Amino acid sequence: MRFLKLSVHPELENIDFETTKLSIFQRDAARAIVLNGEDILMLYTERYHDYTLPGGGIDVGEDKVQGLIRELEEETGAKNVRDIKPFGQYDEYRPWYKSEHNIVYMKSYCYVCTIDKELGATRFEDYEIKNGMKPVWINIFDAIAHNEATIKHSEKKGMSIERETFLLKLIAKELLTVNA
Repeated sequence: MRFLKLSVHPELENIDFETTKLSIFQRDAARAIVLNGEDILMLYTERYHDYTLPGGGIDVGEDKVQGLIRELEEETGAKNVRDIKPFGQYDEYRPWYKSEHNIVYMKSYCYVCTIDKELGATRFEDYEIKNGMKPVWINIFDAIAHNEATIKHSEKKGMSIERETFLLKLIAKELLTVNA
């Protein structure tokens, strides 16, 4: 899978990772890119007022593609996930707010896939329900504009919005021109 970008959270930019004693937790995640023309399947999160790609953590011992399918089915109710192709890997260092680690090193493996247009029932975790998460089909350019406005104007934005907006722009540039 091609490497897309390494992002370092602003709070960590001046840390020398070689010499500083830090406890880093690595978390692997799979993220789905599901397009239907210019519409893309996204998760809208009310708490952060943003759009993110469906996906999440890969369980220990779980294959990346199986993790992608599981997360996509849980978060969107996707049915008949197929035609799965690698898109790219986005890595990031972010602060970690659990006592056993200082930093999380997140490796996001992004895949393009196809699903049936009709979505089934979601199986959100409690925190996802509390955050007001819901699957939506949205025009990709509207999602980009919305996230850019949130980055510029919102104090409640989450740490993932920069990654998601970078990926959305790259998806629009590379995948929509192919189908145009």
